[in-house]
This record gives sequence, structure tokens and C-alpha cells, in this order.
Amino acid sequence: MKGLVYGGDGRRSWMEVPDAEVRDARDAVIRVDAVTICGTDLHILQGDVPETAPGRVLGHEAVGTVVELGPAVSGLTVGDRVLASCISACGSCRFCRERAFGQCRSGGGWILGHTIDGVQSEYARIPFADLSTYRLPSRVSSENAVLLADILPTSYEVGVLNGRVRPGDTVVIVGAGPIGLAAVLTARLYSPAHIVVIDKAESRLQAAKNLGADVTLTPERVPLGAIRALTGGLGADVVMEAVGTPQTFELCTDLVRPGGTVANIGVHGKPVTLHLEELWIRNVTITTGLVDTYSTPRLLDMLVAGQLDVTPLITHRFGLDEMERAYDVFADPARTGALKVMLTR
Repeated sequence: MKGLVYGGDGRRSWMEVPDAEVRDARDAVIRVDAVTICGTDLHILQGDVPETAPGRVLGHEAVGTVVELGPAVSGLTVGDRVLASCISACGSCRFCRERAFGQCRSGGGWILGHTIDGVQSEYARIPFADLSTYRLPSRVSSENAVLLADILPTSYEVGVLNGRVRPGDTVVIVGAGPIGLAAVLTARLYSPAHIVVIDKAESRLQAAKNLGADVTLTPERVPLGAIRALTGGLGADVVMEAVGTPQTFELCTDLVRPGGTVANIGVHGKPVTLHLEELWIRNVTITTGLVDTYSTPRLLDMLVAGQLDVTPLITHRFGLDEMERAYDVFADPARTGALKVMLTR
């Protein structure tokens, strides 16, 4: 079979790799029917995730059809169409019992495309398949379901819920990539008074408007003054960092009001300065986190009910064998306007 292999130092290749196979009694093997590329994959290529070794098949967001099951997998049958979660959960360690599946200490957590081969391939092995996949109803498309593998639960859990968004809040989202735009969608569920999105790219700011942001700004438009004008001089109740750079994190701490929350979602590959000499007296809460995906069943219910429309997030479509071209498009959004790229069999 073929897969997208990380070669180190920014190198990647769509090439022949060993066939996916059941190695543990709780494994499943899926035929990958739809898969996408995540900003975290680009961070890996940039060397920001040193745990990922050259030779690894990347990817952690896919929908597939079960073709093989280990003897201990329950609740699945060959032929089922399933969402493969970006997080694998053993279900029995301390953290899994607390629904903190991202911190699994028994071989789970974020492993797909990170410490084991991922899903940007023709077939993929899914560990702990009974707890790490979700059977999909026929009325949910594979393309839409893929967006629930990572970006929707990440924006919802690490951004909206960690940020404690409440009705009437002013919410600022720094970064209008796929995660930031998914945060717009999920923050709207809590009826904030204002959703402000900050990004350099006008095309992404327009996408944010289309999804429900009522104010959009570029970093050059003096966002601090604009946010204070919007909030009577206080600052934002919740600020979400959805980029992963020192500059954007510091901007978030500037924009938050006293007693507000900065929810960091972005993947950081470099140290960030934390100005505690300024923040301690303002009662600011800063949260971080890896997604746990405990919200995936609820988000799937909302998708089925038509309460979440994720289709605008998909801007480009490719065949599975066009993986390298899809990476080129996704990695250059300023030129291509790419949000999420979708690859299907």
C-alpha cells in the first residue's frame, strides 16, 4: 500500500509502505475512504514535534471502512464505516477513566501519525478500535465526518470549553486557519455577544465572517484599540490562540480583560514569553491542552441534527493519490486560499 511518509527536515513522499495489519487484539484495520491534512502535520514537517521520527506515515484525521478486526474488538463489524479519532484511548488507565483520553498512559493519546503510523495512507491500523472509532450513520458524509476527527473537538474542548465561553461574552480568536474557524462555529453555540477574528489573510477573514464572526481584524489594524472600543475599555472575556507563535500568544494576553481567560489551542514549536509581571495582578486565567475528544459523540449528534454546518471549511478536494499536491496547496494558503483539503478514495 502507499502512504505519506515524513522524511525529516521538511521532506515528505507518497510511497510504498508496509501493509497495515492487526498487531494487537484491540486493533482494527480500515480502508481509508476520506482523509485530510492538519496544521500539526505541517508543524511535524517543520521540526516542531521531535517525537515524530523520519519514516513515520503522517495523518490523524480519517474516515474509513473496517476491513479487519482483532479478536478483542467489540461493537464493530467488518464493513462498518467509521470515524477514526485523532486520539486513541485504552479506557482503563487513570486519565481515560477521567475522560482525559489525550493523556492516556497505556499506549494511547495522540499516537496516530505521531509515534505510530497514521492515516494518510490507503489502509491504516487503529489501536483500541472499540473506544477510538465511531460508527457513522448513512446520512453523514465521510467528508463532513472527517472534520470531527480533530479540528471540531479541538476547537470546542481546548478553545470554547477551556475558555469558558458564556452567553453575552466578547470572544476573540487569533488565527483564522481551520482550527480558528472551527472555534467560530463552536463558540456560536454559546451565544456570545461578539466574535472577533484576527488574521493576516483577507480570504480567511472573509471565511470567518461567513461562519459567523461579526468583527474581523488584521494585526495591523490596532486590534487592542478595537477590542477595548467594543468592550467599554475592558478587553475580551475569552481570547483563543489558534496559531502557535510567540507573537500571537503575547497578543492574546494583551487583548484579554482582567478576570478573563486566554485559551491556547495552537501548537507551539518555540518558547513563548509569559509576562507574569503584568498578568498576575489582572486575575487572568491561561489554559492549555491537547484535545481529549470526549465531545466527539455530542458533536456528531449535532452534525446529524443539522446544528453544525462544516461544509464551508472544505475548500479543495483531491484523490488519495494526489497527496503530495494536496500538501503543496494546504501549506500555501496565502496563494491557494486553502482551509481544509479533502482527499478521497
